[in-house]
Amino acid sequence: MTLSNLPPLVTVFGGSGFVGRHVVRALAKRGYRIRVAVRRPDLAGFLQPLGNVGQISFVQANLRYRSSVDAAVQGADHVVNCVGILFESGRNGFDAVQDFGARAVAEAARSVGATLTHISAIGADAKSDSVYAATKGRAEAAVQAIIPDATILRPSIVFGPEDGFFNKFAAMARLAPALPLVGGGKTKFQPVYVGDVAEVVARAVDGTIARGKIYELGGRDVATFKQCLEMMLDIVGRKRALVTLPFGIASLIGSIASAVPLITPPLTSDQVKLLKKDNVVSAAAKAEGRTLEGLGIQPVTMAAILPTYLVQYRVHGQYTGSGKAA
Repeated sequence: MTLSNLPPLVTVFGGSGFVGRHVVRALAKRGYRIRVAVRRPDLAGFLQPLGNVGQISFVQANLRYRSSVDAAVQGADHVVNCVGILFESGRNGFDAVQDFGARAVAEAARSVGATLTHISAIGADAKSDSVYAATKGRAEAAVQAIIPDATILRPSIVFGPEDGFFNKFAAMARLAPALPLVGGGKTKFQPVYVGDVAEVVARAVDGTIARGKIYELGGRDVATFKQCLEMMLDIVGRKRALVTLPFGIASLIGSIASAVPLITPPLTSDQVKLLKKDNVVSAAAKAEGRTLEGLGIQPVTMAAILPTYLVQYRVHGQYTGSGKAA
């Protein structure tokens, strides 16, 4: 195969993360050449079996260092930015990763003439009092200014085998006698399956969906925070009290937890701010077809996927209640 007829090259920033690895899988199935740009390429080898020999390569890149970003996009036809953080740690702050980093990726993509797909989040708003949401909003504005035909995806809470939501609370349910309902657990979510998000990214790379738009990706079900925890507890077969935690107290706990070094805080004060607003697809996105359904994708339900990976949190794992020997 000559250089001229090689499959297109896609650089995926954050390709070893939760969403990124599913994006890599979806692109590999379509035959693209994939360059995974991550901070630690030596820890991303598990992605290799997702493609054929030589189809997936790795490059070191850190969004805080522009030269590494520029190097990672050389020769790329399309760039996907999957990088995002839920809490700040050391130099990896929201401004550095989600604002400056997104600008760097967009400028680098523009410099090589590559198209761009940027993964943001529902609730992104430059005027938000949440630093997470504000930096996501500023990043969207920057991306649109730099590459007007960039595709921006705003998923709700993403669920799947490696998610940080259902897994976190299921792990807590193993030991804790009660689980917290921040603000009474009334916040509404529209959890979306990670495979559906990856499919939209792949279609954006294919060029089969309209560019220059913001798509809001929510699943088939809208559920409150409380309903999500109840569903999780039912699947893992554990009974736990659900205790209301007022926003003020939750914010104080989050501030204290974030100040403890070398641990991943179970909750931050910034996340508490996010929980004060529903995280669902907007009416405008529905009306304009900027949703999964609008793209002809039937969202996978939580009921179909959650039991496949939350089973590990049952008292006896997959054999709980089966009545059968291993």
